[in-house]
Amino acid sequence: MKASSRSVLAIAAVLTSLMLVVLDASIVNVALPTLARDLNVSPASAMLIVTAYQAGLVMALLPCAALGESLGHRRIFIGGVALFTLASGFCALAPSLTCLVMARLAQGLGAAAVMSLGVALLRTVVPANRLGVAIGWNALVVALTSAAGPTVGALVLALASWPWLFAINLPLGLVVLAAASALPPAPGVARRLDRVNMALTASTFGLLIGGAELFVRAPGIALGVLAVGALGLATLIRREASHAAPLFPLDLLRAPSFRRSVIASVCCFIGQGAGLVALPFYLQHSLGLSPLTAGLHMTPWPLMAAVSATLAGRMAKPSSTALLCTTGCALLSAGLFAASAWPLAKAPAAIMPIVMLCGLGFGLFQVTNNRNMFLSAPIERSGAAGGLQSLARLSGQTAGVVVMTLLFSRLALDTAPRVGLALGALLTLAAGLLSATRVVRG
Repeated sequence: MKASSRSVLAIAAVLTSLMLVVLDASIVNVALPTLARDLNVSPASAMLIVTAYQAGLVMALLPCAALGESLGHRRIFIGGVALFTLASGFCALAPSLTCLVMARLAQGLGAAAVMSLGVALLRTVVPANRLGVAIGWNALVVALTSAAGPTVGALVLALASWPWLFAINLPLGLVVLAAASALPPAPGVARRLDRVNMALTASTFGLLIGGAELFVRAPGIALGVLAVGALGLATLIRREASHAAPLFPLDLLRAPSFRRSVIASVCCFIGQGAGLVALPFYLQHSLGLSPLTAGLHMTPWPLMAAVSATLAGRMAKPSSTALLCTTGCALLSAGLFAASAWPLAKAPAAIMPIVMLCGLGFGLFQVTNNRNMFLSAPIERSGAAGGLQSLARLSGQTAGVVVMTLLFSRLALDTAPRVGLALGALLTLAAGLLSATRVVRG
């Protein structure tokens, strides 16, 4: 195979795998009402299907990044794709909520290798002068796939039962495994792995997510779990403080631009995560739309995200990054607030221009903010930068789901989605204000 053909195949393998794992983080959202009904569980309990996947991702992102840098990106990437594909099969066969949640956790563990190492692998096959373009591809796939999840989920449900949401991963996962042979072997730097810190990282983030999830049902126990998780995080930071290339990338977070981008990403994705969970319930329960009709009403979101992400990739320069991020957050915030406040019961079709506004802002912010993060990190820390970028995004999405779980457990089913959309608007606005500080400070 010619070098150029191998490069194309390698890039396709990375981007396709990224599409699969990001899609699985959002494809279930529109199916949650259906899953809650078919599995005979409450809406709050159905949220575990989303939280379990995100928990697996957050727990394994930084350990997978460290394993990739030490043992070789390709080896860990292939192992992650294999685990994700196998777990997808178990999800499709799951007979109960408990089995489905456990399979989703395994899916998330495998997906972590893909999310944390995708950009690092692209750096090995793309010429240095095309690196910015490759980072744009990565950010574009994440932005579009994340936004398109509800629409894809609605189309699958219109044609088949919910297990097919996961079964469709099987053939694509096998294709990615075959194409991954085109990736450069890249043996890694053989850096010594601190197994204690890796275990501490996974358990800390698992405790933090578990505590947040428990808060709805058992606040007292949840506070204890969160306290242990916070203690674990403090211990991890103290153990890593003197490392030149720490597992928890404190070295990258010391750079003000990188740090502000990470915090802004977390805030934006809390808002986006809450919005993408709230909208399907709002459209189906409050407005009485079918899953397919609800998905079609949300389709303008990914379409506009595609347009704005493409424009952002072309316009983004060091001098314009902050302005583009701030503008994107402002548009997304306005869209989420409009979805919450507009009297949609009288005219459900009005949701379409509103979600167009959301998509426009989301694509503009996400591509530009990701580009800023990746280009702020040295090439030898690509794995750590990718892991932290994905950790910021998934932490935000997980927090958004937890917020909606809390709202569903405390408020009426017709009220909770609108409150969640309003909270999402406020958090997205906070991300925009933080991005604006880069304009003021330069």
